[in-house]
Amino acid sequence: MTGSIFLISAFSFLLTLVLTPLVRDTFLRLGMLDRPDGSRKLHRHAVPRVGGISITFAYMASYAVLLMLPAQEGSVLHKELPLITKLLPAAAIIFLTGLLDDVFGLKPWQKLAGQMAGTAVAMMAGVRILGLAGHTVPGPVALLLTSAWLIGCTNAFNLIDGLDGLASGMGLFAILTTFIAALLHGNEMLALATLPMAGCLLGFLRYNFNPASVFLGDSGSLLIGFMLGCYGVIWSQKSATLLGMTAPLMAMAVPLLDTALAVARRWLRGQPIFGADRGHIHHKLLEKGLTHRRVVLLLYLAGSLYAVLSLLQSITTNQYGGVIVVLFCLVTWVGVQHLGYAEFSAVGRVLSGGAVRRALNGQIALHATKTGIAACTDIGQCWQFLRQTSGQFGFSGIQARLNGGSYFHLDAAVDEDDEEYWQLRIPLPNGDFLHLFHSFSTGEQAVVMPLVQMLRQGLEARLPAFAATGPATGEHVHTGVGSLVSLQTSIESFQPASREDVVGTTVSG
Repeated sequence: MTGSIFLISAFSFLLTLVLTPLVRDTFLRLGMLDRPDGSRKLHRHAVPRVGGISITFAYMASYAVLLMLPAQEGSVLHKELPLITKLLPAAAIIFLTGLLDDVFGLKPWQKLAGQMAGTAVAMMAGVRILGLAGHTVPGPVALLLTSAWLIGCTNAFNLIDGLDGLASGMGLFAILTTFIAALLHGNEMLALATLPMAGCLLGFLRYNFNPASVFLGDSGSLLIGFMLGCYGVIWSQKSATLLGMTAPLMAMAVPLLDTALAVARRWLRGQPIFGADRGHIHHKLLEKGLTHRRVVLLLYLAGSLYAVLSLLQSITTNQYGGVIVVLFCLVTWVGVQHLGYAEFSAVGRVLSGGAVRRALNGQIALHATKTGIAACTDIGQCWQFLRQTSGQFGFSGIQARLNGGSYFHLDAAVDEDDEEYWQLRIPLPNGDFLHLFHSFSTGEQAVVMPLVQMLRQGLEARLPAFAATGPATGEHVHTGVGSLVSLQTSIESFQPASREDVVGTTVSG
């Protein structure tokens, strides 16, 4: 049986080698090309994105060859033919969804609808996650888990398909890993399903590696991810351990990680989840100065490392399985840290620096301020409340003109000789105002202090360098005061006459 698997895999490899340039040249003549845009599409010339056509045809033709072999050679295929027949419509839906996107361009929701339809057909064919960690899961949970897994795998290879040879190479590593693990555990059907696809991808890489003359396109990347997802689910059903899910998960770690990072980044920024950006793993590596080829080879190396961990996980006992999972997570964490995503660094600073707590306390204080002012019965009580409230928000001093009377207070902890303040001025009707002060030398930060401090430090560092270039030319400088609130972040000198409250006497700063 093993000989038959390698025979049809060699056939799929050779057929892909022949079909790919024929399909490529046909679409070149038709002018149906993927054109560079200088932003996300970084290739130099227009390239056909129809690799999925030759891969799909060669993959299916390899099984037709197996069916023509003597009955003994094709016995495994004949035994599993009902499952394969049921799965073909699902694969066809995914392939056609990708092909329509390649040729006509689909909206994100249309692509998702096609993937959901393919996933539904696959689940009706019996592709379902039935248990986790040795425990059977209820039917609705199984459907939800299976849908998330298949759609996640399908999109993982689509999202990482951004450089020549990247998605096809990652798919090749994942499929070979699954094939080796299938041989180790005697799963002939899974071996039969995976190796011909590996032959197709190997033949396609001949034309897809940098510089590529043809791209996978969505018809290829979506199909590869979907089939790998199905392989993992079927494997888990036929295995007594978690191997069926663990090996594909680790083997596909790079595409799945890139997808998870993309979703998390866009959610943190409030951007559309299905939108496009230049924040994928390969983009971050390009920003570090690596060439296209080196980025692809580096990610191949990462895929190889994850493949080794996957296979080790499949042959070790439960005693050491946890160690491999910890090592897998550690390698992943170190890799993400070196990519330098600003979103996750910012979240870490927010969580570790107490910004969430300060924001919560600030919202509570704002509510208390609103109700407190409404509860004041006279101007004296209102002034005392404003004094107290300004300190709670981290301000060093407050000056006010209320109903014609002037008031001033400066925190006793502030040095009177300190001349560096930033100021927040709030104009009120009839010439009244509130004037809040904060000393740059004070350690405590007001609610808006992080932005003010950043602007001050940044300008202090850069303004000397700008002095030699002179003032900007051709620019109209406009200074305006809003009708409600005017915020001044300029450093001004403020010398209070006294720390005591002054009522009825104007004190200028």
